[in-house]
Amino acid sequence: MKRLSRSAFVLLFDLAAACTAWVTTYVLRFNFEWPAEYGVQIAWGLLVLLPTHAVVCKRAGLYRGIWVFASLPDLARVLRAVAISSLAVWAFVAVYRASPGVPRSTLILYPMLLVLIMAGGRAAYRMWKEHRLYGGLIAKGKPVVVVGAGRGGAMLLRELQRSPDWRVVGLVDDDSDKWGRELLGLPVLGPVKALPQILVNERVEHVILAMPSAATKVRRAATDLAVHAGAKVFMVPGLEDVMAGRVAVSSLRRVEIEDLLGREPVWIDTPHIEAMFKGKVVLVTGAGGSIGSELCRQLARFAPRRVVLYEQNEFALYTMEQWFANHAQGLEIVSLAGDVKDAARLDEVFAAWRPEVVFHAAAYKHVPLMESANAWQAVRNNVLGTLRVGEAAQHHGAGRFILVSTDKAVNPTNVMGASKRLAELVCHALQQRGQGTQFEIVRFGNVLGSTGSVIPKFQEQIARGGPVTVTHPEITRYFMSIPEAAQLVLQAAAMGQGGEIFVLDMGDPVKIVDLARNMIRLSGYTEGEIRIEFTGLRPGEKLYEELLADAEKTRETPHAKLRIARSRSVAPAFFADLKSWLVQPGVVGDEEVRRILQRWVPEYQPPRGRPTLRVVRHGDVQDERRALP
Repeated sequence: MKRLSRSAFVLLFDLAAACTAWVTTYVLRFNFEWPAEYGVQIAWGLLVLLPTHAVVCKRAGLYRGIWVFASLPDLARVLRAVAISSLAVWAFVAVYRASPGVPRSTLILYPMLLVLIMAGGRAAYRMWKEHRLYGGLIAKGKPVVVVGAGRGGAMLLRELQRSPDWRVVGLVDDDSDKWGRELLGLPVLGPVKALPQILVNERVEHVILAMPSAATKVRRAATDLAVHAGAKVFMVPGLEDVMAGRVAVSSLRRVEIEDLLGREPVWIDTPHIEAMFKGKVVLVTGAGGSIGSELCRQLARFAPRRVVLYEQNEFALYTMEQWFANHAQGLEIVSLAGDVKDAARLDEVFAAWRPEVVFHAAAYKHVPLMESANAWQAVRNNVLGTLRVGEAAQHHGAGRFILVSTDKAVNPTNVMGASKRLAELVCHALQQRGQGTQFEIVRFGNVLGSTGSVIPKFQEQIARGGPVTVTHPEITRYFMSIPEAAQLVLQAAAMGQGGEIFVLDMGDPVKIVDLARNMIRLSGYTEGEIRIEFTGLRPGEKLYEELLADAEKTRETPHAKLRIARSRSVAPAFFADLKSWLVQPGVVGDEEVRRILQRWVPEYQPPRGRPTLRVVRHGDVQDERRALP
């Protein structure tokens, strides 16, 4: 009933608009004097125009729109209705023969006035309604500068004008044609490089990046300027998500350190990858870890017949099982607890589920932790585990085996890196057997936010009030996001022919001290409030990581971010000798592990001096300077 009354009101308004436009046409024609001799003609004209106008407006859909949101589509409907309604004027002029004749100016004045009244009335109502709802918010909220005066900026401004939390003082944009002009009544103050000075001049402490379609490098440069100026920086969601209705443009989020290190979005050959995994049984070891879990999530996109989750950590396995229950209910998931060193369990799993593709992501990866008192466990888990899973894959006819490796395997200086290099050699030896399974290796650097990585550590230290500990002022690392790493692993798996080492393009290395400074600023602090301490390189730690060894050369692949490294082959006796060492009873001491690793991996150069044991006291990690047995 309420809707009918509103539609009736709008209909009466449109009829009044037609009546007003028709009468005003004559008043304007005769210089604002009432033409008494045309009174009958005006009346006959209204008898023709009003019914016609009512029918036309109804058919044009003018009563489906909501006036408070009147916009360009509503204007288009008004123009369509006026154009058709004006045909009635032409018909009236042609048919009406009484004297005096109908002024020809009505053919022009009537449609112009009708558009003005109908469209203007709707616009005026919207302005009045918005002022009534949001007018009290003007000049309230935190002052903010918006970066980007394009489509994303315009969408954001419309939302922010209705928000009590923000007050936009202006915009910046690198398009010089926009400088000095206005967007929705707000000035474009200058280029992005002027942002620090603008923040000072306008006394603004908040910046919103409204460039969802800009290149990552452009967004990162703008963020750097704002962060170094001491501003708190927010980002709008991607336009694709906004247009799809998944999120509102005003759903802002704080800029994270991942955005400063952000790389261009990864392109993958989706049809090729889908063709490889669709309808296949895929097994992932370490399925609850940082890379393993993301591999599982990415695999769900490509419709495998079954995904077998193999994980030693019970809680991590449960977490992944719950994720699939909530996000991929149509995919068959098998959740299996097991150790990659347990040959009997692996044989049982492979015999029961017959995986066709195996991703081996299970590994010990924490460098200092594996260096002292855990060296033999690192070798057994990373090397013997790879050997056991690889042999099971060969024995049960898996088509592909992909080892997730690390840049620390290149010219290693620590046990973890040497053990991963030895695991790579195990895959080469298994490939040389030629029993049908293709063995491939994917090597990349640090992933953002993975368990045990530097970013969660810095976040925790900042939350405690500091200090933020960095081992060396010059230490650098390569970084990529977990989803990017997982996608490129899948891409490499689809491209491999067997025996390759795929090296991912990690971009430029990042200085860890710069990472720490940016994280402190993004958290709203200065280095005076949270200081940075240098603690010295830890056992086995390198200043610079490498993706290729000195003897390795690469060749291109069809994918811009993947190259193939050609490495040395292994001796025929390698496999048997290594296996006998790995399965020996008892525990091997750290020094003996390092000595034997140097024989298997000649490029391994352990640090001089005896390593130290890391102990935990009252929640702080300290080094005890005592020799290990």
